[in-house]
Amino acid sequence: MSISKLAAQAAPSKVVGKDGDVSLLEYLDSSQVHCLNESKDHSIQPIFQTKSKNTSDAYLLSDVDEQLLLNLTFNQTVRIRSIVLQSSSAAQAPKLIKLFINKPSLGFEDVEDASEPEATQVLDLAEGVVAQGTPIPLRYVRFQGVNSLHIFVASNQGGEEETRIDAIDIIGLPVETTNMSGFRKAEEE
Repeated sequence: MSISKLAAQAAPSKVVGKDGDVSLLEYLDSSQVHCLNESKDHSIQPIFQTKSKNTSDAYLLSDVDEQLLLNLTFNQTVRIRSIVLQSSSAAQAPKLIKLFINKPSLGFEDVEDASEPEATQVLDLAEGVVAQGTPIPLRYVRFQGVNSLHIFVASNQGGEEETRIDAIDIIGLPVETTNMSGFRKAEEE
């Protein structure tokens, strides 16, 4: 069997973007997905339960104020081309977000005052983009060897006390790697 056929069987990802891009949600390490300042009744786990873009009634809601810090860890290295944030509440939809990559642990004190280049990218989202769940293009060159993505929601569209996210998708490509642990060093004769 050819390598391309094996790869196709091993990665049943549905192509969603250009250049063979796929949803990277299936590569999330569910045990390492968490969110700071999430409501106990509307946490992050249910919107990633199916490892595909959420279409259920579940949603993520902030607790004390409008800020959220989502920490998403992948089970392999990925390249991210775009993200989708969708909210059914226009006033509670994310507005200013800051993206960080490959940080072992982040807290609000690490991200609130950060700007580029400390933040990998800062985005001011239009209301329509979040309402319709339109893919938000990223600076692809900055999102090449991603093991974890951190999304800081600094504010929402209406200045509301709570921020609501109904669905998230991350679009890009897994980085193909070779597991070298099974190879033996060739002995010299």
